[in-house]
Amino acid sequence: MNPQIVYEDNQIIVLIKPYNIPVQADDSKDEDLLTITKNFIKQRDNKPGNVFLGLVHRLDRPTGGVMVFAKTSKAANRLVKQLKEKQLKKRYLCVINGKPQQKSDQLTTYLKKDEKTNTVKIVPKLTLGAKQAVLEYNIVASKNNLSLVDVNLITGRSHQIRVQFSGQLNCALFGDFKYGDKQHAGNLALWAYQLNFVHPVSKQNMVFKVAPDYSNPAFKLFEPEIEKILK
Repeated sequence: MNPQIVYEDNQIIVLIKPYNIPVQADDSKDEDLLTITKNFIKQRDNKPGNVFLGLVHRLDRPTGGVMVFAKTSKAANRLVKQLKEKQLKKRYLCVINGKPQQKSDQLTTYLKKDEKTNTVKIVPKLTLGAKQAVLEYNIVASKNNLSLVDVNLITGRSHQIRVQFSGQLNCALFGDFKYGDKQHAGNLALWAYQLNFVHPVSKQNMVFKVAPDYSNPAFKLFEPEIEKILK
């Protein structure tokens, strides 16, 4: 497969990560987006030797959406610095089961990951290895006992959105069997739809929005509302 390129220049490349493809190589040995993109650039540009492509941020394997990779080490260092200083911002769309009592709210909790089972749990603040997780959400619309949610991710913890909605609000994400949705099969309804950062060289403010994969029936249900958000 070839990467879905949203934007590219000499310093960065912005891509759409499909569902269920790892961002980088892992124990599964499945094709990963980083390697796919490196090979694509090498062949397209007829480059000798290895292609540099810096990993700036990640998306969990079941999650799709917009990502930026760095094409130079200078760009990589500057974008990673923005990520650490929360200047690189990500927004997500997700579809959850049910409807929270609060239409808009901030969720704050502490999470700990079990690497052996690849699961994350909500734990007390003083638990060894616990990391603070913060997000803001807004319910956009509700239909058929499902709700479309716009999420501003403040901290980027592993499985954070999935665990906070399931564990704190008892509203598991559509298709998230691991964290409580036993009735909907198929792809996880979680999509990184917006990415904001400052260009590492030109200093221009960059904003990218991408529509979710509407082959997911949960996102298809809310397509009119999603298209309004993307305008």
